Amino acid sequence: MQVWMTLTLVVQMLAAIVMIGLVLVQHGKGADMGASFGSGASGSLFGASGSANFLSRSTAVCATLFFAATLALVFMSAAGGPRTTEGSSVLDRAAPAASAPAEGAIPGAIPGAAPAPAAIPAPAAVPASDAAPAIPKQ
Repeated sequence: MQVWMTLTLVVQMLAAIVMIGLVLVQHGKGADMGASFGSGASGSLFGASGSANFLSRSTAVCATLFFAATLALVFMSAAGGPRTTEGSSVLDRAAPAASAPAEGAIPGAIPGAAPAPAAIPAPAAVPASDAAPAIPKQ
């Protein structure tokens, strides 16, 4: 079973790479206007419109191979996977029990983060005799 999955995956990857290349080689719809002004598209290897047909059909064949390989991989992975009816979805599973925070840990802190710095003491109150004299209003 593993050999078939590997072979199907290789076919899928090759089809994807070839399809990307074929799409990049094709001309857009606006490229035909430039051909009428002498860009030389009519003298191509496949004739005036033969390259468009060839590239379009090749892209369609690669897309079909890609989708077929994708479906085959889905069916193979579903056939080899575990069959459980209870808790098959992440939303159906029970949440893991929360562990008690370590001693000295700050509640809500990110685990593994650097510890918070020690609290800086507030400055002591300055006695009134040492305070700067008030400036009288004029």
